[in-house]
Amino acid sequence: MDYSSHLKFYPDFPVRGVNFVDIIPLMQDKALFKSLIEDLGKLCKSPNVAAPEARGFLFSSPMLVLCPHICNVIPLRKKGKLPHAQGDLVGVDITKEYGADQIYFRISDVAAGEPEGDVFNVTFFDDVLATGGTASGIARGLEACKVVRDGKEYGIKVTDFVFLAEIDVLNGRKLLDGIAPVKTLIHL
Repeated sequence: MDYSSHLKFYPDFPVRGVNFVDIIPLMQDKALFKSLIEDLGKLCKSPNVAAPEARGFLFSSPMLVLCPHICNVIPLRKKGKLPHAQGDLVGVDITKEYGADQIYFRISDVAAGEPEGDVFNVTFFDDVLATGGTASGIARGLEACKVVRDGKEYGIKVTDFVFLAEIDVLNGRKLLDGIAPVKTLIHL
């Protein structure tokens, strides 16, 4: 299906020089949205999906219902948005196309998923791949952590990166290819 014809673009948003890709129109048609979620889910290799707010949430959460192999969504949020127990919250420095930022995840959210052997395999999902700074920072942050569940220690491995859309001219894929395969539905 051609999903790209449903996208809208806003130049110079949120800052001058950035061409914002609006994916909200994909959510305004029930059949289109269901098809899109199923197609995205097929690209996700792992049972655990890490997704940054807010647009990553909009597409990864329905995968729990429509894609039987996906069992866990790991929310990635900005500072102050995740309640946490001591030692549970991990902060990760990221570089977006319009500046540096920090994003957080909870180890307990990874532990709520399904391990495979001695590792929690994770698919990183987001709506748009631009420069790759967010995805690479999060992948490094996840892979640097250990998860203890039922007294056993597990590693975390990002197995793949899945994006709804990719802005090819920004070469974000090049930054991610050395970490894990990159899969995209729409190339812009």
